[in-house]
Amino acid sequence: MIGSIDYMHWQWKNCPIAWQEDYGNRKGQKSIILEAVAGFDIWVWQAFFGVVGSQNDLNVLGQSLVFNDVLRGEAPNITYEINNTIYQNEYYLVDGIYPRWTTFVKSLPHPQSQKKKVFAAYQEGYRKDVKRCFGILQARWAIIRGAARLFDEEVLRSIMMTCIILDNMIVEDEYDYDVDEVYDPDPMNTALT
Repeated sequence: MIGSIDYMHWQWKNCPIAWQEDYGNRKGQKSIILEAVAGFDIWVWQAFFGVVGSQNDLNVLGQSLVFNDVLRGEAPNITYEINNTIYQNEYYLVDGIYPRWTTFVKSLPHPQSQKKKVFAAYQEGYRKDVKRCFGILQARWAIIRGAARLFDEEVLRSIMMTCIILDNMIVEDEYDYDVDEVYDPDPMNTALT
């Protein structure tokens, strides 16, 4: 899994009048969208900022650069096995609006068995890593906590990307690479057997 992908609207208080219709989101606020891919450790692997607030997730995805490496055949070579099936594509955890592509893994919509319910709960928990990342970004950096008050979109992009880079530096500094990883059996394979 590369990470969880999702979007955050950053309210733009001083959006220029000529652009207000385009930047108005579904709540009527003017905003700019940040698309991010974050891992379990809140490391932001990919960020795309600057899409107008009136766009939905699929429109943002269409403008994003997140799949450029995949389309050019330059994506990392990853091999993993699930239920005796070998896969060679990286994947992202996403919500239900995304298309049925092999690179997107959505949660089970209506899990019936206990095992599927547990699986869906774990998957939804991991998918929320990116939402947690947005919350941490806003908690650490007061400038993106509130509404953007500047007029220039490029300055706002620089502010957002700088905060993400600084946040990644903090995550890297706090992560202890020397700790031995302790094997913890997968709860999906042991909890309900």
